[in-house]
Amino acid sequence: MPALIQPFPEIEHSATRFPEGLMLDCGTHLAPLNVAWRSYGTLNAERSNAVLICHALTGDQYVAETQPLTGKGGWWANIVGPGLPIDTDRFFVICANVLGGCMGTTGPRELREDGSPWGTDFPIITIRDMVRAQKMLVEHLGISRLLAVIGGSMGGMQALEWATTYPESVFAVAPIATATHHSAQNIAFNEVGRAAVRSDPDYRGGRYWADGRIPAQGLSVARMVAHITYLSEEALTRKFGRRLRGANAVTFLEDVFEVESYLRHQGSSFVRRFDANSYLTITRAMDYFDLAAEHGGDLHKAFRREGPRFFVCSFTSDWLFPTAESRRMVQAMNAAAARVSFVEITSDKGHDAFLLDEPDFHRALGGFLAGAARDSGV
Repeated sequence: MPALIQPFPEIEHSATRFPEGLMLDCGTHLAPLNVAWRSYGTLNAERSNAVLICHALTGDQYVAETQPLTGKGGWWANIVGPGLPIDTDRFFVICANVLGGCMGTTGPRELREDGSPWGTDFPIITIRDMVRAQKMLVEHLGISRLLAVIGGSMGGMQALEWATTYPESVFAVAPIATATHHSAQNIAFNEVGRAAVRSDPDYRGGRYWADGRIPAQGLSVARMVAHITYLSEEALTRKFGRRLRGANAVTFLEDVFEVESYLRHQGSSFVRRFDANSYLTITRAMDYFDLAAEHGGDLHKAFRREGPRFFVCSFTSDWLFPTAESRRMVQAMNAAAARVSFVEITSDKGHDAFLLDEPDFHRALGGFLAGAARDSGV
């Protein structure tokens, strides 16, 4: 029998409750709605210095502070803070846990009115639904126009959705290491991960929570597969090569390569901070995202001359969201006469480069944000 692994502990996250709820793209009215969020810096008197950061698939609202479950620092603490590219001495920075998440925003592990978790009854959601929930929060805070929306990977998809669904509500948008739709390859990797979760005996048709279990093995494998796509061959070779853990040569006695150990650690730590049904829900939302399809199949129609200005950034070794995808995005923006700057950062760190120490990226993003603040009068 699979070992019993307790779900991660309950944490009370700061959240705003919207009793009226939200109408979803799938036609379901989700009510009430809770949006968990964190903020950094001070909102100015004009309410004009707000920057919204949208997190990636397995991120959360703890962008620049200790994550309460893991005890680790914020996932973008190297870029958000006093004097950093996203300067909290100058900007009021907001980050909300996405709709469908598992850090306090309404999602599969949150409780319904009857006191039971949503589980697999949680409705299908889209990236646009996530953005609508964020818009409710921004309006609740009395902010009519954001200075900027910034996000990498799935966060970049949300940033693009902000630019096209609420163009009048944001001055500048920075989609980073992202694309206007998921490729067939990305969908395939996601489906492998979802299949691993569903095939775990402890998944129990999505009702694993009923007896305190989690599908740890399946969720761990899903994380391992996904994590490989976040890196590059160069990064894996540099960090691990063919080195063995605790041995100098192959003994044929349960040898473990360093890269195997690393991936196993990534998988085992992930299952203690992320909900399996949330993983299935959010990866499917990413797969459904298609900005061109939302605008009659013509991508350039998603953008407009009088809309926000853009900073598009890609990384040379990112094979999950390659530079070619960013160039197509920029071409569509140019066709719509939108204001756009584009930079490709040379890096061997793969897709995760936007989360790591990349000085050229930090300078470019910081310069774009400073210019947006200057031109908007902040």
